[in-house]
Amino acid sequence: MTRTATIPNIDASGLIHAPIGRDAQIAASLLKEAGIKSRTAPDLASFVAGLGDDVAFAVVTEEALRSADLRAISTWIEAQASWSDLPFTILMSRGGGPERNPAAARLSEVLGNVSFVERPFHATTFISVARSAMRGRRRQYEARSRIEALDEGERRLQTALSAGRLGAWELDLATSELATSPTCRAIFGRSRHEQFSYADLLAAVHPDDADRMQAAIRATIETGADYSIEYRTIWRDGSTHWAEIRAQLYKDRMGHAIKLVGVSADVTERLKLEEHQRQLNEILEERVAERTRELEQAHAAVMAEVNQRERAEQQLRQAQKMEAIGQLTGGVAHDFNNLLMAVLGNLELLRKHAGDDAKAIRLIEGAQQGAKRGASLTQRLLAFSRRQDLRIDPVDMRALVLGMEDLLKRSVGSTIIVETSTPDNLPLVSADANQVELALLNLAVNARDAMPGGGVIRVELKEAEQLSQSDELAAGKYIVLSVADEGHGMDEETLQKAIEPFFSTKELGKGTGLGLSMIHGLASQLKGELKLTSMIGKGTTAELWMPVSTSQAAHSEHIEVTTMASDVADAPKRILLVDDDVLIAMSSADMLMDLGHEVVEVHSGAEALECLGDGSGFDLMITDYSMPGMTGGDLAKAARVIAPKLPILIASGYAELPTGIDLDVARLGKPYTQDQLAQELSKLTAAQR
Repeated sequence: MTRTATIPNIDASGLIHAPIGRDAQIAASLLKEAGIKSRTAPDLASFVAGLGDDVAFAVVTEEALRSADLRAISTWIEAQASWSDLPFTILMSRGGGPERNPAAARLSEVLGNVSFVERPFHATTFISVARSAMRGRRRQYEARSRIEALDEGERRLQTALSAGRLGAWELDLATSELATSPTCRAIFGRSRHEQFSYADLLAAVHPDDADRMQAAIRATIETGADYSIEYRTIWRDGSTHWAEIRAQLYKDRMGHAIKLVGVSADVTERLKLEEHQRQLNEILEERVAERTRELEQAHAAVMAEVNQRERAEQQLRQAQKMEAIGQLTGGVAHDFNNLLMAVLGNLELLRKHAGDDAKAIRLIEGAQQGAKRGASLTQRLLAFSRRQDLRIDPVDMRALVLGMEDLLKRSVGSTIIVETSTPDNLPLVSADANQVELALLNLAVNARDAMPGGGVIRVELKEAEQLSQSDELAAGKYIVLSVADEGHGMDEETLQKAIEPFFSTKELGKGTGLGLSMIHGLASQLKGELKLTSMIGKGTTAELWMPVSTSQAAHSEHIEVTTMASDVADAPKRILLVDDDVLIAMSSADMLMDLGHEVVEVHSGAEALECLGDGSGFDLMITDYSMPGMTGGDLAKAARVIAPKLPILIASGYAELPTGIDLDVARLGKPYTQDQLAQELSKLTAAQR
């Protein structure tokens, strides 16, 4: 029978074996009176089987072990865990030392942790021995808990070291004995089970790093500072690797340095990546320095590149915004042109039928002036959106500026002085003379408005050369038309917005905000650039860069028109009029019929081809360009297949002919007057002759 001894926070039992039942009963009773539960074993085999980690102590009589085979007990005792040393209490028949009691000496050798109690014994003595055994066993259990905690911490540490590919090591400072983990040995190119002494470690350090490494160790020992170093190691195969070593100094209670305890890591790959990144950074810095040619330090070079990237992003956003507004503006201007076409055409016809009614004539002429101002506004919108139809020819800018000098002086008023500087022998430029004149007039008016108290406007022509490709200009030669004033100027923020459509610094009602936008659009179409510079209180300079023409023969277009609209002597023509807009088609048809022509009006390319294909003879065809389903260009090509010699006039507000298609057709910009229409018809008639 066994009984369990209750120990605070520890589960343990006491085990008793005595061949004489009375002895076992006495011992159990005494333990019970002391509040200790116990259990008895009827025989030695049961006693050995009952031994275990949960047994706090064992009580056995001498005679139970005297002639017994103790190998089973000895085997169990030797197999105990490192923390366990089970206490045994032997109830002896007699006392004395080993000489008087050799059995006690034999049992001490076999059982190890044994106490002897001579019978007969006093109850207090037996209980005292039992409690001492309980206290000793309790300390063993506490040691087991600490060992298990240490083992768990050690396992976690080893797991962390393994996960981080860190090798652990310790260096005894007194003996220079080095203890290393397998990972640590692998970092120095050694196998898992290979011996690795401190001398081996020193021999593995690169010769160029050995002094630095030993100096770092001495500094740690002398100052107590953490040991942290990176150095090269030479493996047995001759390869070079980098190791990172970190350690702390371990001291005894007296403060004496005993050993270094630390970790090591192979940082070869990391340093290779860092070196590769460093080389890339150096290359990048060299490239930046080469491009800028002004920066001397790497930090300044990086900052310059950041600024350049920010400017590029800002320019991109501005270009995208301008493109979006340009697309919207171009579409609105085109539709507005169509409306003005109908308004102007009908007003012109209505003027003819007004007779002598002075009030009606005045009202009609007022409406015509308003419509013409609207047409001028749409031309600015189209110029801004880069969709106006330009006539690019070689232009003599000196002659153009000198020819406009009087107009400029009249436009800016008597309080403004206009000074011009136009060198001789300037090369011609590729430009639309009319649009450039309009741009110059706009710049002069802007300069005048910037000087309400009067001042000087300087108009200058000069040659310039763009040496390399930029965001706006291709490399090549240019003529620069500059207009400078002495006005109030603009700050940087205002200057950035100056070319935006509808932005104006003028008072409400005194500007459309399209002048500079139109000039910017014109410059872009001419493959040039509008450059603005300004300073608060010192005025603004606008420069229009225009490319030099490859042809140095000034274009002079002579149009011989022998008759005006009212004097057209040609015979009436049968005209096919094609326009998807009913209002424009009706207005144009009325103007043509008023000129005495017969008009067949259709509203799509398909209807026009049907009319041409049914055998009806037409003297010419007038078609809009931008139509759904089939453009005017597509219609002209298809019509030439049916009637190869049919004269064709394409009327459009802004559309250009498709790239790569060269059509022999006349062009007429919208909105047009009856006189302009008559002139184009006369030219087509003359060409047919």
